[in-house]
Amino acid sequence: MTAHSKVKYRALLLSLALSVVILLFGFNHINPNTFLNRLLWPLCRLMFLISFGLIIGQIIESSGWTRILGAWVGPVFRFGNLNAQCGAAFTTAFFSGVAANSMLLGFYKEGRVSRMQLFLTNFINQFPAYFLHLPTTLFIVIPLTGRAGILYFAITFLAVLLRTVIFLLYGHLSSSIILSTDQNLDNSPYMPASNQKKSKTVWKEIRDRFPGRITNITIYVVPVYILVFVLNASGVFSFVRTWLAGYITTEFVPVESLSFVILSFAAEFTSGFAAAGALMNAGMLTIKQTVLALLAGNIIAFPIRAIRHQLPRYIGIFSPKMGTQLLLMGQGLRVLSLMLVGAVYFYFG
Repeated sequence: MTAHSKVKYRALLLSLALSVVILLFGFNHINPNTFLNRLLWPLCRLMFLISFGLIIGQIIESSGWTRILGAWVGPVFRFGNLNAQCGAAFTTAFFSGVAANSMLLGFYKEGRVSRMQLFLTNFINQFPAYFLHLPTTLFIVIPLTGRAGILYFAITFLAVLLRTVIFLLYGHLSSSIILSTDQNLDNSPYMPASNQKKSKTVWKEIRDRFPGRITNITIYVVPVYILVFVLNASGVFSFVRTWLAGYITTEFVPVESLSFVILSFAAEFTSGFAAAGALMNAGMLTIKQTVLALLAGNIIAFPIRAIRHQLPRYIGIFSPKMGTQLLLMGQGLRVLSLMLVGAVYFYFG
């Protein structure tokens, strides 16, 4: 074992010890059933999905599929000064956000994408992420909210489309994101499978890289995930949600109804739509007010949900600093675009 590996595994042991300490501090708020069903099982499931995503990303990187995956978005991405590696991560994001992010980090460490290209591609990947869970949510939301749900999805789609166009325009106008002409053009032809690396070589690279990558991720994911869980079990997020709802003043949606929708959104994604649909069907909200309430609930409650569900992944895959920057900037731009499109709907819808 190398000195670097020893340091890494010592950091892992320290991380696990810190996780135990955090659990002990939250012991009064956690019973055995909650520990098993709300913490241990979801955490194991998260680590499995991250591991699976890392392996898929590593296979794509090592087997030479990058050009194939990036080819169909090549013209659009070249317009935004984003190379084939960025296009491959974008395509992968339609299937796995973890795999896409792990690919981006790998490309960045290998010097194949610049830091700005990594950030821009991660932000643009909100577009495929929008469609990743759309089939499930669409058939849940429409029966609950009807026409208001359709309008809500139209507005959120326009917002993500607007962000994507702005990111590509920014990349097109900013030459500072380019690494070098050769690295960004990446126009070499795709080689047939028989001339690529042997599958043994691919799996050898996975064996060489995967332990180190999953160790680095575990060091951050486990304690951060447990900390967020303990804070939630202690009622911190419930207090923040109640505080946010209590300070909302609005003239376009009754504040009582809006607060109810926001609290429901923050508690569970589907329950926010159920609450809005119930209020609309009871005649307490018009269709337009329902759409605006759903947007407000999404905007206000989503940052809390992002911290609970996305922060551990971002910190684990990238690093505490870069992961936090990506999450805060990405969600901040997301909120701004929703507010902009929502304002247009409010005044002209």
